[in-house]
Amino acid sequence: MNLRNLAIWAVIVVVLIGLYSMMTGGSHAAGASEVSYSQMLARVDSGEVKRAVIRGPTVEAQTADGKVLTAMTGNDQEELVRRLEAQGADVQFKPAGGGGLLAFFLNSLPILLLIGVWIFFMRQMQGGARGAMGFGKSKARLLTENKNRVTFEDVAGVDEAKEELTEIVDFLKDPQKFQRLGGKIPKGALLVGPPGTGKTLLARAVAGEAGVPFFTISGSDFVEMFVGVGASRVRDMFEQAKKNAPCIIFIDEIDAVGRHRGAGLGGGNDEREQTLNQLLVEMDGFEANEGIILIAATNRPDVLDPALLRPGRFDRQVVVPNPDINGRERILRVHMKNVPLAADVNVKTIARGTPGFSGADLSNLVNEAALMAARKNRRMVTMRDFEEAKDKVMMGAERKSMAMSEEEKRNTAYHEGGHALVALTVPEADPVHKATIIPRGRALGMVMQLPEGDRYSMNYTQMVSRLAIMMGGRVAEELINGKDKVTSGASSDISAATGLARNMVTRWGYSDELGLVSYGDNQEEVFLGHSVARTQNVSEATAQKIDEEVRRLVTQGYNEAKRILTERIDDLHVLAKALLEYETLSGEEIQNLLQHGVKPKREDLEPKRPAGPAVAVPISPRPGPEPEPA
Repeated sequence: MNLRNLAIWAVIVVVLIGLYSMMTGGSHAAGASEVSYSQMLARVDSGEVKRAVIRGPTVEAQTADGKVLTAMTGNDQEELVRRLEAQGADVQFKPAGGGGLLAFFLNSLPILLLIGVWIFFMRQMQGGARGAMGFGKSKARLLTENKNRVTFEDVAGVDEAKEELTEIVDFLKDPQKFQRLGGKIPKGALLVGPPGTGKTLLARAVAGEAGVPFFTISGSDFVEMFVGVGASRVRDMFEQAKKNAPCIIFIDEIDAVGRHRGAGLGGGNDEREQTLNQLLVEMDGFEANEGIILIAATNRPDVLDPALLRPGRFDRQVVVPNPDINGRERILRVHMKNVPLAADVNVKTIARGTPGFSGADLSNLVNEAALMAARKNRRMVTMRDFEEAKDKVMMGAERKSMAMSEEEKRNTAYHEGGHALVALTVPEADPVHKATIIPRGRALGMVMQLPEGDRYSMNYTQMVSRLAIMMGGRVAEELINGKDKVTSGASSDISAATGLARNMVTRWGYSDELGLVSYGDNQEEVFLGHSVARTQNVSEATAQKIDEEVRRLVTQGYNEAKRILTERIDDLHVLAKALLEYETLSGEEIQNLLQHGVKPKREDLEPKRPAGPAVAVPISPRPGPEPEPA
């Protein structure tokens, strides 16, 4: 772009010089002195002029002492020439502005200038497909991997997805290997998975491994305010791809243009539908696009049109899920390559303590730990930095400026102690990882539970145990302060317990009264920009039974928590006092305190926060990450 600007300025300078030369009738000799016509005649008559050159209306005269004089003669040159010849001077006639190519260039300069300006503005209007003349041009960018090249070695934790895409890369490198057995190159691969799992990174790795042209574009780049522009861009994109075949086209967030047709959004003339129709035709229509592989990514496969998902268009759907514990460990090691680690850092422990984290979450975790270590002027990142970073990512940043009254802190300590104590007592529950009364994010305190391994479903015992744990905080407040002093701190606990109980009744068949039938809630659909409620066929009697069963399950959890805390009221007092003293206790410290009476030993115990009026309404702690039961 800099060279282009320099060339434009150089042309402008040349044009200006030419115009000046035309206007002045050619350049004067170096060191020439301009005199009037009368003075020029007097010099000629006196015999001083020995040589003269006449260029159009201008005369250049050289005197005997070597001086050069110039004068404008106008149209009266005959008298001047007669006097020069009378004095024996050498007279020459030359065309104005020079001769040959220079004269032709100067004469053609106005026309060339107009043509150049017209070409410049046309290129500006069409450049980059951004102007009024280039709406239909594709915005797909040809990705060059000369720098920041990504390969499959840089992608970890998604082995199955890498295997599926490695086959596509092998086909591009050696198609005869598969064609010998009658195999055809897949036309498309759809990467499906939650946000942050590495779908775009996988596509970049395919580009780095394949060594073929790689076009990348976002689904939103097809949509414009002008009707028909999206379809035109799809056509132009595939035209570019045909010229570079074999190649790969990557469309990120394809759900922007690939949504289900006929949903009432704009009717049949909707711009998105026209774009989708053109995309369907280009992928599998009458004209075969050999050697073009389309890779798309989305986290909303449920909204895509069925015609887009059929074989022949997207021949395979590659699921890119959140990584398991082994995948998380490998992803952490990839992001830790450039991070100096202390000897106490255990990557396996960090991976075990981050269930449900995506690749983006793990990258953020490593970055937060490095920032915390740098903030404390450490040369290496320690395990404590990773623990603090994990707490910040999962629970929110510490609200150190928040001053809580002693009564508020005491109430929070018993609330969190009730959660922790019930979690340690119920039949099946995830181990308690940490309990804290330090305000983080929106919570005044919380108890974090981490599963021992990745979990993909929950059984009935785990669910009812979970209900009891959620009710533990509310029950603890009632036992210690009485019902008339119970705070609103259990609001999110009650909401989460109600949601879990309703799912148990309406979706998972854990009610003998309602049986193994799925009962949907009221749902909303969007029609022409308005939300329209769509009520399931549930009678009033059935809805009443659902509410009764939900209340029964929540009450059952409440009663179980009340029984446990009543029996272990002394342990509740011990645990609450320890939380008030230390503010944060690990699961191991809680076990040692309750079973053996061993108090935590902290050399680096931070000073307590000053007491003061509470500045926020108590908000219930958020439970630890729990996967939704299948």
